[in-house]
Amino acid sequence: MQYALLIYSSEAADAKMTQAEGQAVFQGYMEFTKWLNESGKSKGGEALVRTANATSVRVRNGKTTTTDGPFAETKEQLGGFYLVDAKDLDDAIAIAARIPGAKQGCIEVRPIQKFDM
Repeated sequence: MQYALLIYSSEAADAKMTQAEGQAVFQGYMEFTKWLNESGKSKGGEALVRTANATSVRVRNGKTTTTDGPFAETKEQLGGFYLVDAKDLDDAIAIAARIPGAKQGCIEVRPIQKFDM
């Protein structure tokens, strides 16, 4: 079964990290990604740029409007994701627990919806 592992962290807290702290976190992600790829569980994933670069799109009554930034103000922002193949929820949770961001942020584990078409 596939799961999306959504990585949430505080952009404000991330911005306060020293260069050494930031490099250590980056290295942790590189090591995790290498392990995930070598395990055969990786189905993809990407880091996202800061929410200041996001655009929200809404269509109401046939009119498209856009606003800068995310939909709502939150303490933690979506910073990236991994798409993994796990045997079950417990396996997906074990993988999520290895993501460096779990130590200071939150990893949301969400099953991928499959549609028969």
